[in-house]
Parts: sequence; C-alpha cells; structure tokens
Amino acid sequence: MSLQDHLKVKEQDRNFNWDEKFFKLFSEVEVGLISNDPQQGPDGWPYLMCQTLTANNKTQFNGDHIESSQKIMKWLSQKGMGLVVNPQREPYPDYVFSYGMIWSFIETGFFMRPDLAQASGKVEYSNDKIYSGVPTEQYLPLYVRKVLKDFFNDQTVFNPKILMISPDEKNYDLAFSLESLGNPPENEHAGIAEAISWFLPPHYSVVLVSEQGLPKFTELYSPASLTH
Repeated sequence: MSLQDHLKVKEQDRNFNWDEKFFKLFSEVEVGLISNDPQQGPDGWPYLMCQTLTANNKTQFNGDHIESSQKIMKWLSQKGMGLVVNPQREPYPDYVFSYGMIWSFIETGFFMRPDLAQASGKVEYSNDKIYSGVPTEQYLPLYVRKVLKDFFNDQTVFNPKILMISPDEKNYDLAFSLESLGNPPENEHAGIAEAISWFLPPHYSVVLVSEQGLPKFTELYSPASLTH
C-alpha cells in the first residue's frame, strides 16, 4: 500500500495500527514543504508544514521545496520544532508530530512506544528506598537538553534541574525540581508537565517534585556538559 492510499482511510477508522503503518510509509517518502518558515500551531508550539506528494500536486513545489521526510526530521530535531502533515486536510491535518516524537525517531527509529507507561504532573515519592540517577545522553541527548533549556529561559526559568527517579528500579520518571522551576503553584503543575512533554517522546514519564528528601538533582543543561 502506498502512503496516498493509506491516507484515504477515514479519520474515524484510524487507530494505533494505522499510525504504525503511517509512520513507516511516511519515513520512506519525500514531501513538499509548504513554507521554509515554521508556523505557530493552535497549541502554541512551532511547526513546519509539509504536504505529501501526488502526481497532481508535485509540480506545485519547486525542487528546493521537496525533501525526504527523514532529512526534514533530522533538521527539525536540531531546531526544536514539530511537523504538521497535510495541514490543508479538513477537518484535521493527517498527522501532527511533536518535537519529542521527531527526535525520538531520529535517535531510536520509533516515534513513540505505546507499550511503555506515561505519567505526568506532580508526584510524591513515599517509599523508603528511592532509585535515582542522572539521565544518560542516550535518554536525553545534549541537543534536546539545549532546546529544553532555551524553552525554560523564555519562561524566565534559568537553571532547571532534573533527576531520574524510580520507586521500583523498573519504571523511571524524568523528574524536574519544583524549586528550580520557581515553586509554581500546584494548580499549574499539570500544565507545566504537559508543556515539557511536548519536547519529549510520548512514552516518557514527566513529573514535578520537590527536591526535599531526594538525591541531588543535576542541571538540565550547561556548556560544561559538552566536555563530557
């Protein structure tokens, strides 16, 4: 089945299996860039807009506006942007990739891992024993940390701190220190965690937690990290 045939499936009939097939087909084709500049989506995040190519619309794009999807995603992974596929489709685009999905694909070959649990918001760890550690570069690449740091800087949060935490050494949360975020009010925690999640693969578990009683947190990103 071609990508264009796959996109003919009606919205109400698209499910996880449809997504999986779409991911594979989309990663193997060239697409037309509607604009070289990102646009702000309804969710407030920056997205590049692209269109899948057909015999009818290919002539609408100049040669320098046609690129392989993988090349585009590689570029986006360094820029902190998402990707919208066929924004002209009604009532919704064919697909919207968050930034986290894009760099996850570049690093692992998977846009998402629905088999892994996700959590977000505020969490309190009550177990006597807590397993913790610094996120590896494989889990959170330096260029992603830089993109996240720039986002926090825009929010006037200049030194966010993180730690990997697990109560059972099986499922780990990427914890952000509430103190380093300026101790935002509790009714904002879910929104903050949701915003951070846009920058991360959908299966990552993002939580906000106080540093009190926990192991030492580490800076999300610093120039010194580049020397390690």
